[in-house]
Amino acid sequence: MSSTDQDAQAQPPAIHRLRVLTVNTHKGFTTFNRRFILPELREAVRSTGADIVFLQEVLGEHDRHASRVSNWPLTSQYEFLADSMWNDFAYGRNAVYPNGHHGNALLSKYPIIHHRNLDVSITGPERRGLLHCVLQVPGHQEVHAICVHLSLLESHRQLQLELLCRLLDSLPGNAPVIIAGDFNDWKLQGNVTLAQHDYLHEAFERHHGLLAKTYPARWPLLRLDRIYLRNASSHSPKILANKPWTHLSDHLPLAVEVHL
Repeated sequence: MSSTDQDAQAQPPAIHRLRVLTVNTHKGFTTFNRRFILPELREAVRSTGADIVFLQEVLGEHDRHASRVSNWPLTSQYEFLADSMWNDFAYGRNAVYPNGHHGNALLSKYPIIHHRNLDVSITGPERRGLLHCVLQVPGHQEVHAICVHLSLLESHRQLQLELLCRLLDSLPGNAPVIIAGDFNDWKLQGNVTLAQHDYLHEAFERHHGLLAKTYPARWPLLRLDRIYLRNASSHSPKILANKPWTHLSDHLPLAVEVHL
């Protein structure tokens, strides 16, 4: 066997489909923080078989909860959720307080070869970030994943979207990009801003003509969570609106199959 044949056999087959999930974890508690349900959330996330999971409001650590909650994990919440199913994970710490910190996280079946957390906080106590990960997906030079959690204030969101667009403009023009998370864009003005970039499309808007209603989870009225794609196509977007998802967070998760 020639060295060329051996090299070809050593290369893993190219991957052209990725199952993507985004969920605001609400720090592992039910709505109004009545009950700690992170173990149930882990089982639900695992049941989706997602290749890439975008997480918002995930705790890196919290000393007070760790001392009071009997089944609090020994690791960070994102490591607990990754468990043995997702080989790689990255965390972007945004909000820091006396008892701990929380932020965005990404779980990936494929290697994360680089990640950075971009601080997009504007003013005041509200801290926000964009977690940008570069994934090594077989058959592709690089795939970019950006986990988003934007401000509650419209003026801040618009500035943060400008920073997101600058980040996009800095990436290789032909690279697949997946942007997912909680945009807090209840007025839908952020979607208008992103729609001006014809290279982006939002999965639910393209397939159903409307963004997905995800908040509050039990009676969803607001279209806060999104999945945007560049240089990739979206297929079978789903709102996970059945049990157990309706009591695992205050947001409903979104799932989509991405074709590269």
